[in-house]
Amino acid sequence: MIKEGDKVVYLKDGVRGIVIRVEEDRCHVLWEDEFASWEKMELLLLDR
Repeated sequence: MIKEGDKVVYLKDGVRGIVIRVEEDRCHVLWEDEFASWEKMELLLLDR
């Protein structure tokens, strides 16, 4: 389960980010280029 503060990788292009908010099946992610967007959890992988 992804939660706020988790580091994630976007499966489509491999970019990394940090989850700043979780709502239902979506996450608000702050990406490494400082862009933020809402993404479906199914497109995110925890970066461990």
